[in-house]
Amino acid sequence: MSARKKVYIAGPDVFFENASEVMRKKGEIVQEYGFAPSTLAEDDLSPDGLTAFQFGIAIGLANERKMDEADFIIANLTPFRGISADVGTAFEVGYMRAQGKPVFAYSNSGRDYYTRLTADYYGGKPLSNVDGVTRGPDGLMVENHGMADNLMLDTAAAESGGCFVAEEARGEDVLGDLAAFRKCLERARSFYSGR
Repeated sequence: MSARKKVYIAGPDVFFENASEVMRKKGEIVQEYGFAPSTLAEDDLSPDGLTAFQFGIAIGLANERKMDEADFIIANLTPFRGISADVGTAFEVGYMRAQGKPVFAYSNSGRDYYTRLTADYYGGKPLSNVDGVTRGPDGLMVENHGMADNLMLDTAAAESGGCFVAEEARGEDVLGDLAAFRKCLERARSFYSGR
């Protein structure tokens, strides 16, 4: 790699009780692999004089500027508050993909989207097949593409030159485990060393 590439670190980690510590640790790991980490957008902002809504907008715009400055993204797409990835992180993946930047993503769940949907969301209730379409008990179509999450997230990673690492975390800290994060960094280093 010639100049140090900058990585936008995305995920629900910002909601953790120890968010600053986690982001600092991720930043250190990013540097170990020869990349420059993004920083938390909130670090450069103050809520003084703003309503909660205005401060939320300021954070969103600051995150967009950080993504504009980055060369690629590593997104923690581990299911968060449900069966799928954090919605804000999913937006960030799409934002980077729309800019033609590589998307490296990981999930600390080894179970695919279909398994989480049928087992966790529908609680194992029987599915039906209507005119060749699999439907849940609520009548909604159930997609089964063998992907880690919604097909748009898997597609963004696969088609951008990045990857989507999905494997079961080994410890108790399912959301915070960094083994798959490191694998994304290895893949990103290989991606950029080949250029």
